Amino acid sequence: MRSRYAAFVLQNAAYLKATWHASTRPERIDFTPGQEWLLLRVIRTRSDGDRATVEFIARSRVAGRMHEQHEVSRFVRIGGHWQYVDAEPAPGASRFNPPASAAAGGPCPATAW
Repeated sequence: MRSRYAAFVLQNAAYLKATWHASTRPERIDFTPGQEWLLLRVIRTRSDGDRATVEFIARSRVAGRMHEQHEVSRFVRIGGHWQYVDAEPAPGASRFNPPASAAAGGPCPATAW
């Protein structure tokens, strides 16, 4: 989770694609111009064998506007490596207003974070 967040900060599309499960991986990753990542807070992790979830909050700023993403991401372990599958807003999340999608037509950046 933290490594994928760092990949968004560094705009490392190759790493994001390499850690994205083939069933949900977008063909390309577009980064939001001028997006400044400010915070990643992992709230809870749960694992059951080769499946895991991570609840987190990520904050960013674009054109002076703050964005907060509070969600639960799902991962699977394949060949000893964790891959991001998908995400949904966390139960009771007060805000879910991410900026434009990182994946062309796909989920927003933190879901890939």
